[in-house]
Amino acid sequence: MRLRKYTALIVTVLLLAAAACGGTTTTVDTTTTGTADTTTSATPVTTTTTVDDTATPDDTTTAAVADTITTTTVDDTATTTQKLISAEWETVPGDDSCACADGSEFFYHIREQNPAEVVFYLGPGGACFNSATCDFENGTYRSSILDKHHPDNYGGIFDFDNPANPLKDHSFVYVPYCTGDVHLGDNTKNYSDGLQVRHNGYVNASVAMETMKKRFPEAEHVVVAGSSAGSAATPLYAGIAADMFPEAAITVISDASGSYPSTLVVNTIIGGQNWGTASSIQDWPVNAGIATAEWGLVEIYIQAGKHAPRIRFARFNHAFDIQQQTFTALAGFKADELDQAITQNGETIEDAGVNIMDYLASGEEHTILDHAGMYTLETEGVPFLSWLTDILKGETVDDVICQSCT
Repeated sequence: MRLRKYTALIVTVLLLAAAACGGTTTTVDTTTTGTADTTTSATPVTTTTTVDDTATPDDTTTAAVADTITTTTVDDTATTTQKLISAEWETVPGDDSCACADGSEFFYHIREQNPAEVVFYLGPGGACFNSATCDFENGTYRSSILDKHHPDNYGGIFDFDNPANPLKDHSFVYVPYCTGDVHLGDNTKNYSDGLQVRHNGYVNASVAMETMKKRFPEAEHVVVAGSSAGSAATPLYAGIAADMFPEAAITVISDASGSYPSTLVVNTIIGGQNWGTASSIQDWPVNAGIATAEWGLVEIYIQAGKHAPRIRFARFNHAFDIQQQTFTALAGFKADELDQAITQNGETIEDAGVNIMDYLASGEEHTILDHAGMYTLETEGVPFLSWLTDILKGETVDDVICQSCT
């Protein structure tokens, strides 16, 4: 696929493909051409619409027409939290290093069932990269954890009463997402006067993962899964899990982030200057000499796969996922070539020697693991549920690719 020339606007928008250097408190210079907060073209008109994501837990949608950018944000930006009491889940507070973007409390949830089979799930919830998108009230991400983000409110793999659920008897560690950095950040950033954002996703998830190690030390199979923004970092945490559980089988189920490319400008500006994702580069031999500019979402698959070849990677995407469409369109891709972008990223990973099992369904829907559609979706005669179940059993499955994907 031919890539178009990236502009400063493109750099700021393709936030979901980020990963790179940083780790200190920084301040935005809003007058510098080419940074994540400025553009060299005419200032676009921005309008914001707020939606309730209770029924459909996912990230944010940004669409552009001519010089107008329309941003759909998540209505979940309150700075206070109230924990739910659930028979299925135990709520565990993070330690002193943990925080949400707005400084509110971070906590995570544990479901104890079979101690040998454990799911580490990274939650969805948008992302941010400048003073507008990172605003605590009107931004394009979750800046705190609300009641409706509790896993009891989701379906799909969280429907433990469904006998067809292949994960119904597994233990779970559910990591809510409230930092705007696709679970990769370790940086406090001043975007404007009065707007200091804790991009703390990597720190939060790492604390939860350490607890998983302590609570389930004899795990024989660890499934690292995530949806939307939560799926972007699944390969990284799979590599970490492989180190924590050297005898365990490790499986990645990445749901709805397959199209986002790795580019120099995205990896360094969004990842480096804003999120501080250099902290997430692991001290693995295969990472020796790797530059932060090379630590993008595609590279994370490659490096984790080379580090721990026993990891089994699986990706699910809809061919014209409406949320992935909007970001890739602004990044210079044709919206009707989203399926090609997903395929191209998979080929890049496999060309590096890391195998991926792919399920590409038709349509514009976003995510599959967190809602009931996973029980009914079928592509080219192959039910998604059967495909997923076979992977979780340790079987190698064929790719399922829609032939008529619109």
